[in-house]
Amino acid sequence: MAVEIYRDDWGIPHLRAGSARELAHAQGRVTALDRAWQLEVERHRSQGTSAAFLGAEAVGWDRLARRARLDDTARRCFAALERRDPETADWIVAYVDGVNEGLAEGARHAPEFAAAGLAPGRWEPWSPFGVWLGTHILFAGFPAKLWREEVAGQLGADAVGLFATDGPGTSGSNGWLVSGERTATGLPVIGGDPHRFIEDPGVYQQIHLACPEFDVVGLAVPGIPGIAHFAHTGHVAWAITNAMADYQDLYRERLRRRGTRVEALGPDGEWRPAARHLETVEVAGGEPVEVEVIETDRGPVVIGGVGEEGAEEGAVGGEAVGPISLRHPPRVTEDLGFSALLPLLRARRVADVDRAFDAWAEPVNVVQAADTEGGLLHRVAGKVPVRAAANRTRIVAACEPGHEWQGWHEMPYGTVDDGLAVMANQRGPATPLGVEFAPPHRATRIRQLLSAQDKWSAVDMPALHMDTHLASAAALLDHIAALTDERLSPAAAELTAQLLCWDRRMEASSTGAAVFAAVRSAVVRRLAAHPAFACLADPPAYPEIFRPWLALTPRIAFALEHLLTARELYGIDRAAVVRDAVEEVAAVQQTGTWGDTHRLAPWRALATMSYDEPGLSGDHDCVLCTSAVPGLTDLAARGPAARYVWDLARRDDSLWVVPFGASGIPGSPHHRDQLPLWLTGDLAPVVTDWSRLEPTEPLSRPTNTKEHG
Repeated sequence: MAVEIYRDDWGIPHLRAGSARELAHAQGRVTALDRAWQLEVERHRSQGTSAAFLGAEAVGWDRLARRARLDDTARRCFAALERRDPETADWIVAYVDGVNEGLAEGARHAPEFAAAGLAPGRWEPWSPFGVWLGTHILFAGFPAKLWREEVAGQLGADAVGLFATDGPGTSGSNGWLVSGERTATGLPVIGGDPHRFIEDPGVYQQIHLACPEFDVVGLAVPGIPGIAHFAHTGHVAWAITNAMADYQDLYRERLRRRGTRVEALGPDGEWRPAARHLETVEVAGGEPVEVEVIETDRGPVVIGGVGEEGAEEGAVGGEAVGPISLRHPPRVTEDLGFSALLPLLRARRVADVDRAFDAWAEPVNVVQAADTEGGLLHRVAGKVPVRAAANRTRIVAACEPGHEWQGWHEMPYGTVDDGLAVMANQRGPATPLGVEFAPPHRATRIRQLLSAQDKWSAVDMPALHMDTHLASAAALLDHIAALTDERLSPAAAELTAQLLCWDRRMEASSTGAAVFAAVRSAVVRRLAAHPAFACLADPPAYPEIFRPWLALTPRIAFALEHLLTARELYGIDRAAVVRDAVEEVAAVQQTGTWGDTHRLAPWRALATMSYDEPGLSGDHDCVLCTSAVPGLTDLAARGPAARYVWDLARRDDSLWVVPFGASGIPGSPHHRDQLPLWLTGDLAPVVTDWSRLEPTEPLSRPTNTKEHG
């Protein structure tokens, strides 16, 4: 059977081939045609070579990628997969061959290559592993341990809980499963939206893959074969949310030089050789940067280094913070869980999905699945090491015993209560595996909305995606309600009355939401400037790439609800802080709406590729989680990276959307054609009926290089 390539009205590729291997090759080729620039950026990032064409701003990431040994881990994971699961390894090779076949043609139509002076390179069999590692190395948030260490050291261990909330990039996803007893069709529906940094091109690729073994539609990750996270096979569908598990450990090392060698002090009191070599990061428009790569028995040293000849580091010093190594499952097990990818495509029942996810490793997710027989699944999937409680919360001493890994946790299962299962990164089945979870507001709101209706259908679900009620506003509004009029200026009293009448919905068109956000930001800035937190104002001398986890203002912004409701806050007069914030905002006439300042701010590898992005509804703790950083910016860099509704009664009644479009090529008709849908909460229909599709060329060439909007 020849490979057949179709595209629907949204430019989404539909691929049909005679075998799974041929299909993987076609998927790789079409992805290279549509997403050549994105693929090459991610490959270079995983290798630590992106500064060679992106310039000095990418050096921090490249240094981390080199020190964390992402490319070497990718090579090891592929070699281990070849030994353990040769069929899947060969299938991945077919995908890579397809990428290489299509990359040059795709690059000719992507203007970023010329703008950056980059020529397309060559993918290796382990490149998909590197892309996956690069995408998820910071996903589990190990830098949060650096923050906890700093807070405990400056304010004491009891202070850590005040800031215990999700940090940059870790939560915001929603997922819900509605059983057949709660639907109009009698069969389950699954809905939700993964929350990530919004990137252009998008981090998810809508795709349809069919061969004699399977016929699957879903959201793939460009650079990775198959469909891991969100898919519908026609018989069974599944989706994931971040479990918020903790599975990455940081160790404070003691290192010393012995000639050209480096040694590390282990928990048995013995100095042992550490792997050590030098690498060079090339920098466009700048001087090359030399990176010393060191790996101890715990893992690669990602922070700090070792001193001069004969010097020992780690006891007190080095780069002011001492060398710190990272231990995470893929480096230890040489396994990313890719053996799950083919079984997932072949799945026909939830039992098949369950077995497939037994092989999953990275990242740790909560899985929800349902099948056409009414079967339901709610479980955690991935690898979480068993170790001491201190490992999970802080940086531990590499030279002290008791911090070794002792096997792996069994993955827990959740329940489907009253025909509903809701996961929004809150405490749930993964609670024993994590430390910090998202506040319960989004999950509580989704369950309330689902419980309010007896029967649900797929077309009802998009309304849930777009809910903007902000329950976390209560903490600040309670303080505002307690202000007395006689101590407020007339303008402040009027503003207070306006806020207390506000409906607590973060709609883009709302002036009340804009006023609330302005007061919230003023409170955050005032708390961050308070002398009580002065000890945290200057972050420790960690590499700049970790600053988002260490900056005081964002930490206060995300923990504001805790800080405002704590019984006592280091002697801070919170009533005075709130009153002064209200007066500050009242002194400036507020005439705008939330959408005027709360605008989409997607990440692009090339800053020159920019657009005037629209205003957004939603906020960090809304179901419509479009995250700003109060006190710093109202711009939203994070939000729903896709939305989906999987209908088990009839797959073509399913719905989906991504923030921009199926094509990563500026000027393509399908580069940003889904943005209007994404903004309003509309979803495009999922089309899997081949009779409704017309064969087409694999690449829809743009008519010009200007944005079609």
